[in-house]
Amino acid sequence: MKDLYQILGVNRSASQDEVKKTYRKLAKEMHPDRHPDDPKVAERFKEISAAYQILGDKTQRQRYDSGEIDADGRERMAHGFHGARGGARAGAGGHPFGGFGGFGGGSAEDIFADIFGGFRRGGHTGGPTRGQDKKYTLRVGFTEAATGGTRRIQLDGEKTLDVKIPAGIESGQQIRLKGQGHASATGGGAGDAMVEVKVEDHPLFTRDGKDIHLELPISLQEAVLGAKISVPTVHGEVSLTIPKNSSGGKSLRLKGKGIKAAKSGAAGDQYVKLQIVLPPEQDEDLEKAVERWSRNRSYSVRDRRFQS
Repeated sequence: MKDLYQILGVNRSASQDEVKKTYRKLAKEMHPDRHPDDPKVAERFKEISAAYQILGDKTQRQRYDSGEIDADGRERMAHGFHGARGGARAGAGGHPFGGFGGFGGGSAEDIFADIFGGFRRGGHTGGPTRGQDKKYTLRVGFTEAATGGTRRIQLDGEKTLDVKIPAGIESGQQIRLKGQGHASATGGGAGDAMVEVKVEDHPLFTRDGKDIHLELPISLQEAVLGAKISVPTVHGEVSLTIPKNSSGGKSLRLKGKGIKAAKSGAAGDQYVKLQIVLPPEQDEDLEKAVERWSRNRSYSVRDRRFQS
């Protein structure tokens, strides 16, 4: 014959608080969501839950100790509740776990709400539960993350799926693939696959929210005389006008050439910072020209902040 105290692992003299504490620990360890593919653990979980339905309720525990009800919560024949057939179980709602609502105080549902941060109504123990999620990591290129796309990935070395990369996704964000996680051990739906995205660095671009920044080398003559040059963006090359007399460090804006997030629809901008680059080798003609020019046209580029 089953002994509920042995199933729960407590002494008959244990207090109600001790019973609750022991069950809380066991339920947390044996919960099916934590062992989705282990039917033995699921069965053990059912046993301890059924035991707590009686021992966790002071009145029901007293009736069990005095022999009025058996380990399944049925009235014993001597008390004639439903005769020799056993009939309905007192407060159990016809379910081996009592439906988690048949007893006052100390119900298993209260314990689960405490342990797992809320309990789904309609039963959890013995009923179908959702399988656990699986986690994956996906590395994507900077441009692909900025503009979006589709990537074919392989799950668990077998199944392949086409995953949509939303435009504007950032490192650390996750893509949910519904129903591609672990199967449920209790007949519920499968969990999801959670794909964490890692965006690779780009040799030219950096990102700031929806804006993109690019440092662009230009020649001395382009800075002085101005020019039209091709500039890369995540959307392809565009033509950029360098105004005459542009200083190094000047930033030019390409409106709408940043990241267009899939949800908001509003596009960011691309900012192009100019870097003046002198010829790679010393040029005497250039030196003489600048020397002649500077004799009568010298100008100051440093204010008092640079003076000691």
